[in-house]
Amino acid sequence: MEKLKRPVYSKAGTDDFFKKMRTEVNETILQNSSLYQFNIIKSLGLVIVFFLFYSCILLFGNNTYLLFLFYILCGITMIVLFINAFHDAAHGALFKKSKHNECFMYILEFFGGNHWLWTRRHIHLHHAYPNVPEWDIDIKQSDIIRIFPNSPLFDYHKYQHIYMWMIYPFYSLNWIYIRDFKDFFGKKDNYVKKVVDKIPTDEIYKMFAAKVINLFYLLFIPMLLLHQPWYIVLGSWFAMHLCGSMLGVVALVSTHVDEDAHFPVTDQDGNLSATWAMHQMIVTKDFSTESKLANFLYGGFTHHVAHHLFPGVGHTYYPYITPIIRRYAQEYDLPYTSYPFYHAVRSHFRMLKNKGVKENIMMIGEI
Repeated sequence: MEKLKRPVYSKAGTDDFFKKMRTEVNETILQNSSLYQFNIIKSLGLVIVFFLFYSCILLFGNNTYLLFLFYILCGITMIVLFINAFHDAAHGALFKKSKHNECFMYILEFFGGNHWLWTRRHIHLHHAYPNVPEWDIDIKQSDIIRIFPNSPLFDYHKYQHIYMWMIYPFYSLNWIYIRDFKDFFGKKDNYVKKVVDKIPTDEIYKMFAAKVINLFYLLFIPMLLLHQPWYIVLGSWFAMHLCGSMLGVVALVSTHVDEDAHFPVTDQDGNLSATWAMHQMIVTKDFSTESKLANFLYGGFTHHVAHHLFPGVGHTYYPYITPIIRRYAQEYDLPYTSYPFYHAVRSHFRMLKNKGVKENIMMIGEI
């Protein structure tokens, strides 16, 4: 599969705001080593909490109510781990040494994922070109949903703001048991294969092994050990994914794809009109930055502008970087948006409703 010609950002000038911002952040915020240590403690603690909840499934799962409760708690902890610990480690931001981040990412395999694949999807495509049509693979995932203005419009899209409420809860199941296989073996619109020379064969074996191990300990062991009908355990397992996915979707839909979202396109030569840093400011939004609970659960997603500008920095630093970003945004007249999470979610579904019908030429100014 042929390599794609990557989009090119505009070059920054001598008065580039990001050069000054980066210097200030490096000389002030990043000097606080306690935030680095807290991130490690939080991440390792979440791993321990997940397996404690899993142990409770085996110990107390003969009570159906407790079985569902601890499966749901596992699902919530799983998503919080994804959004916080694994996300930071994928960016090399959890530990100072890259080999330690790589080792930690192998824990992702216990959850059925493949960290090699996810790192390339997330960093080489989404972070490199957020909201750029045909490049941001985290946004363009299926024709079931229409987000990009240049995506094909089907009749059923007029209802996507309704039916996506029923599809989003299956996000983690789709990721683990469908999307990975499409990325490894699919040919249609497979941008992962277009930006990597070759998928290593051992990663394919690891991917299959991860799925088997995940199903074995999370589903089959409880079925074998507990005095519960198999369908009750299966239902609890589904509840784990549904509840976890609903928690995670808030982060996924709140940061890039609202009704005011921008989807910059390249010119004929593949050039984007903004610098890299300006592009991140234009296409990224924050939500619930003042909420300590949201910051704990969603890590680098509540302060998502800081994450896109400083992806190699742990999420525990972001609440202290965001005020600097706000100041520079005001000083340089830069776009910056922060919503309450309910506003962000509502705006996302409004966007789905708008993108589900033919664009009004009076609104877009094109004929």
